[in-house]
Amino acid sequence: MTVRLALAGAGTIATMHAMAAEELGDAQVVSVASRTPERATRIATRIGAAVHTYEELPGGADLVIVATPPSMHAKHALWMLERGAYVIVEKPLCRTLAEADALVSADPNGTRILYGENLAFAPAVRDAITLVRSMGETGRPLVHLQARALQQRPSWGDFLTAEWGGGVLFDLGVHPLALVLLAARPARAIAVRAHLQGAADVPVDVAAQVQVELDSGLTALVEASWCEAQPTWDLEAASDGGTVRLELMPHLLLERNGEGVETAVPPETRSGGQPRSRTRAGSRDGPPQVRAYGYTGQLQAAITSTRSARPMPVGVDLGREILDVVCAAYASASTGGDTVSLPFAGPRDRTPLQLWGR
Repeated sequence: MTVRLALAGAGTIATMHAMAAEELGDAQVVSVASRTPERATRIATRIGAAVHTYEELPGGADLVIVATPPSMHAKHALWMLERGAYVIVEKPLCRTLAEADALVSADPNGTRILYGENLAFAPAVRDAITLVRSMGETGRPLVHLQARALQQRPSWGDFLTAEWGGGVLFDLGVHPLALVLLAARPARAIAVRAHLQGAADVPVDVAAQVQVELDSGLTALVEASWCEAQPTWDLEAASDGGTVRLELMPHLLLERNGEGVETAVPPETRSGGQPRSRTRAGSRDGPPQVRAYGYTGQLQAAITSTRSARPMPVGVDLGREILDVVCAAYASASTGGDTVSLPFAGPRDRTPLQLWGR
């Protein structure tokens, strides 16, 4: 049975989801909505979908991909749930912990909402996390865990505005935070210290350094930046038994103890075949990136859960956990880097940027 999809949003990320649907073959985008009707029409015309307003969604769809600005995530996801649809909510989950609480309450069994952390479904990431966790299982606990996402400022969208809810840590930084939290399992984050760097021409943070204290005794390091000319996305872990290194950008590479590890990624995206950073639906450059960075696997997982009514493999609770760390980090940065305990006990109705108070 073909699963019918709707796109709430028609930007770059929505396009990635549309390409993932094309690749799977058993999913069809039947509806597209956007703040900009021209964008919705452009995608819808190419893939044979109808154009709707947000209020008209799910528009006959079984599964809605919410790829709107973060300020609209909770509203749109709750709207779709009320109308019987399943939902993928793009990262970041939403702007406030109060909104995150509402989403968790609306899906108490974790069967209706998938948190859209695409890297959790990337083949190389899943292999890397398996390797990292296996080090702890041998009785040699981790002594080092670090993830980074460094790149240029975005030149599109509203990422640099206060309305977005936060800057580089809130938007880009949730990727390395997710990698650290998933790789460290079963350990959990218990405290955060953070330093944020602003810029004179924008109201948001453009660089972030975060220390995440885990209940295992390890302190993991996370760095996010919009100040780098060339992209660097990676994960490093070490124990007395060895090391694991994953590079996602500029090349895709997985190493254990300095030796390359084969992983189920398209050969076009391995070292020497860098994935392109932006594509258009239907582009020949698109599918390798869509597979390598987890969009295809993520959509397949959501479809499987939609058909079976089983819990989503990456539920909304992970999105709230990451936002909890993010809010605590912004609160820590507001004090110059003091330790803030988790779960975050501060205001749940404030955005990360408001907690920073810059």
